[in-house]
Amino acid sequence: MRRVLQVLAVFLFLGLGAGAVGWYKLFREVAIHYESEEDHFKYGSVGTERPQGIPFHIWKVLPALFPEKLPRPNGYASFGLLWEDGHDAPIGLPKKTVGFPRLGINCALCHTAPYRVSPSEPQKIVLGAPSSTFDLGRYLEFLTDCASDPRFTPENVLREIKKTEKLSLLDTVLYRFLIIPQTRKALLQQRQDLGWMKEHHRPPNGPGRVDPFNPAKFAILKLPDDGSIGNSDFVPLWNWKARAGFGLHWDGLNTSLTEVFLNSGIGNGADAKSIDLPGLKRLQAYVTQLDPAKYPFQVDPQLVARGSESFQANCAACHAFGNTKTGQPVPLREVGTDKFRLASWTKEAADKFNSLTIYPWRYSHFRTTDGYVAVALDGVWIRAPYLHNGSVPSLADLLAPPEARPKKFTRGFDVYDPLKVGFVSEGSEAQRIGFEYDTSLPGNSNQGHIFGTQLPSEEKQALIEFLKTL
Repeated sequence: MRRVLQVLAVFLFLGLGAGAVGWYKLFREVAIHYESEEDHFKYGSVGTERPQGIPFHIWKVLPALFPEKLPRPNGYASFGLLWEDGHDAPIGLPKKTVGFPRLGINCALCHTAPYRVSPSEPQKIVLGAPSSTFDLGRYLEFLTDCASDPRFTPENVLREIKKTEKLSLLDTVLYRFLIIPQTRKALLQQRQDLGWMKEHHRPPNGPGRVDPFNPAKFAILKLPDDGSIGNSDFVPLWNWKARAGFGLHWDGLNTSLTEVFLNSGIGNGADAKSIDLPGLKRLQAYVTQLDPAKYPFQVDPQLVARGSESFQANCAACHAFGNTKTGQPVPLREVGTDKFRLASWTKEAADKFNSLTIYPWRYSHFRTTDGYVAVALDGVWIRAPYLHNGSVPSLADLLAPPEARPKKFTRGFDVYDPLKVGFVSEGSEAQRIGFEYDTSLPGNSNQGHIFGTQLPSEEKQALIEFLKTL
């Protein structure tokens, strides 16, 4: 009997030891704390790494293993991701240890914008601005295309990882038999889950755009694919101290910034257990106080003064802080812009969100509206392209009659055009780097918002000069 107990004790000890090692290597969570609010915005975790994070060592080698699947040379930067010196992952992809290093997603991925004064100049980065370069759809497609390739094998991936990383024998075994196979399985499942994006003639989002709520309708609410198209531009994340009571998202489907941040954390891949509520609260506090980006070029003071008068007469009622229409939905019949994004959010979806019981909180502010929000125009200079779907490349084009606006143009190029106020959208270099936006496709219409289009050209020029200063 004593011998049996000794044997059982040995097995128990070994089992506990194996469990401890397994927990340490696969589940132990170690987040990186950032002292500055700015660094937390750029690199802080919101809790997406455990349920949806991709192993960092695998992610890092995919461009070297599958260069032909990239949009162009230059690795992950070819998707519009932004790097800073001293960091081994781009802005918006926080790195966190969950057993092993993993990459998650945070708000800065879509709400940090670059611009260049000229093609030869380095990028300047503006926090809180809507990214006009990051192509989320193409980035996700790259990851899933890699997983679909028969060359995505433990042997090939490990060989590439070991060119830069020193893995222990145990880590090598875990990567070969568990981490790499499970990553491939998860990416293939993601490919299947995102299959709806290419159905019902949905056009690709391209850089700077996303369909924000159809994924939630299908994955969280389990609603059937209704064929709707929700493509819309990223929005700025700044100056929320002045936006109390505003309708949030392009159609004003919620009025609670806290609920929007919670939903963004879930939408980025966190779940009810993993979501970092203090981290999200910290991000919310940061963007509440973050000032809009200042126009970096010189302006003509006399034109600005004249443009200020034109703005007050023609635009302020809907676009200036303190006015009753600003921040509230304008009926579609009045604004006349593309209907698809508005139609994609239904009363059924709003009601189902407000009745969810799977989270430690309850939503209560989701709703439907009959139009698009009349947005405040702070930092409008770097929010191009314009309208909710990004269908107009510059402010100069927005003040042209709809029939005179570009029917096709390039978006995703980061060289700035201070004359038209937008990003360069024509020319061979823009076309080489960017994405052709076709306004004839469903969800891409550039019609509507005819306000200001009948002004004399001199007054339009003055108005644009004033808008630069907001």
